[in-house]
This record gives sequence, structure tokens and C-alpha cells, in this order.
Amino acid sequence: MATIAFIGLGNMGGPMAANLAKAGHSVKAFDLSTPALAQAAEAGCQTAGSAQDAVKGVDFVVSMLPAGKHVEGLFVTGDQPLFDLIDSNTLVIDSSTIDADTARRVAAAGAAKGIGFIDAPVSGGVGGAQAGTLTFIVGGAESQFAQAKPVLECMGKNIFHAGDHGAGQVAKVCNNMLLGILMAGTCEALNMGMKNGLDPKVLSDIMKQSSGNNWALQVYNPVPGVMDGVPASRDYQGGFMVDLMFKDLGLAMEVSQQSASATPMGSAARALFNLHKSAGNGALDFSSLIRLYQDAE
Repeated sequence: MATIAFIGLGNMGGPMAANLAKAGHSVKAFDLSTPALAQAAEAGCQTAGSAQDAVKGVDFVVSMLPAGKHVEGLFVTGDQPLFDLIDSNTLVIDSSTIDADTARRVAAAGAAKGIGFIDAPVSGGVGGAQAGTLTFIVGGAESQFAQAKPVLECMGKNIFHAGDHGAGQVAKVCNNMLLGILMAGTCEALNMGMKNGLDPKVLSDIMKQSSGNNWALQVYNPVPGVMDGVPASRDYQGGFMVDLMFKDLGLAMEVSQQSASATPMGSAARALFNLHKSAGNGALDFSSLIRLYQDAE
């Protein structure tokens, strides 16, 4: 079993750290939130007074942070950058969803100090984090992927090596752009059916057995009352926030511009989520987008 520092104990990071402790690893956890630290302690983690304290003498560092600026600031450019404290045999696994260029810069900064760094963003949502069934999409060297895989398997079910540093982030934003598009389309279709007198559960069952079947219909229906255990059944609390989907769609647009890739549907989805966010819904789950269609009519 390994000694692992875990930094960032939010809706995703908290359950991930708990699963590492459940698997028998020694987890030194840190977050700026006192309640998050208390929950980590209840889950069997040790709590550290700072990120700097957490990373001393560990085998792995796992980070789950909001954006690229936080990752780069923590490891490279901050007042006490962690790359000045981490042992050279420690592997850093960053599971934040950030831009690929930042992931590559941080990896290069780590390599300059002899420290391995991989980008390993996740898919699967809060439910996947709690169940330990996340998908990890890794960018890094083959040897680093092999080193990280036993740790990632304690938190996830599907572990993919997308390519070199930054590739995990590119693959993640491609996936989340598609997720935003399909959720918007699912909301649009269900709303149209409801406006024409159809029962949303019946319509969902029909589409799940037809050519319109997709992940949202299968496990994340956006209409309240259709499916138990999803954010729509609890007034869109928890889950994957609109703010985060909007951020990820912005990252996708940056990737599209850098590569001159046509993304008209991705751009349309981002505009829809921006409208929804601007109306004060940024903290709700992204499936609440169906309210945008309902309010518009």
C-alpha cells in the first residue's frame, strides 16, 4: 500500500480520497474547507494543515482542483510551490479538468526537477466518484501510466492512456463537449414531447429503445420524477454544476481554435449553458438546462 497526498476534497475529490483510504492506502488529505477535512477524516484519511505538509514523504500526490491557474499556482508559481517540496520519486496525478497547455507546462516544470506529473481528468460524475467507478483519461509517459494505474484502479473502473502529457485533457474536453451537446438535445426533445402531451417517462423509455438512445436518457434523465437518484429528482442539487459545464465547453472552444476544428454544435451548446448560467443557475446540476427550454416557452 502507498502513502498518498490528496489535495482538493470537493464533490469529486472527497469521495475519491475516501476510496483510496478504503482500499488500504495511507491518505494525507488537505482542502481549504474545514467541513471537507472533517468528512475526509471520517472516511479514514489523515488530515494535513496545508498542502505543503500533505506532500512531504509520500509516494503519490493526487490533486483535484477547479482550474488550470490553481494547478499551476499550487505546483509551480505559488509562494511555496509543491515542486520544491515533493520527493523526486513521487508521481503527481492531477485529476483536475484544465487546459492542455497548462498541463504540459506543469509536467515540464516537474520534469525539470525530476518529478513525474500526469494529467488524469475523470468522467463519471459524483456518483462515479462515490462508487469508485470513474473513468480516468491519462496523459503522460507509458511508464508513468503504469506507475499510476494501481492507484487509479482504487477510484475508477475504466483507465485509459490517451497519449503524452496534455492528451488526457484534450480527450476529456472532447468528451464533455459531446456530453453538453447530448444533454441539450435530450432536454430539447423531452420538452417538445411534454409540450405535446407526452408523459416524459414514457417518451424516455421509447427513445432509450430507439435510435435516440444516449447516456442522459439511460442514467441522468433531466426531467424531475422520471428517474430516482439523479439531480433532477432533488431539485438539481449536487452533480455536475452548470458553471463547470460552461467552463469545460470554454476549454473545448480553446482547443477547437488552436486546431482550426469546426465545432458549431459545441458552440451552440456553450451559448445555451451561458444563457442558463446568466439567469442565476450556475450552481445547479447541468441537467437543469431543461428549465431554459421551459422558461422560454
